[in-house]
Amino acid sequence: MIVMIEEQFDSRTLAIMNAALDRVCDRAPRGEEHVTRRRVAKYIIRCAWNGKTTLPELTEAGEHALTRVAAAAK
Repeated sequence: MIVMIEEQFDSRTLAIMNAALDRVCDRAPRGEEHVTRRRVAKYIIRCAWNGKTTLPELTEAGEHALTRVAAAAK
């Protein structure tokens, strides 16, 4: 079952989540690629579901996603 993210969070949180996604992906190699954005978004969503919804918290979660990708590539 697919749940729409818009139904899970208020508009303010969604805006912060989008800002964190853009912030992380703008700095990342291949950040414009769908696969990268999707991986970062998953971590950001998981962070928000756990109640951490500030821009620094969500950005850190997105950066963690990139760290995991880099570690797996080694």
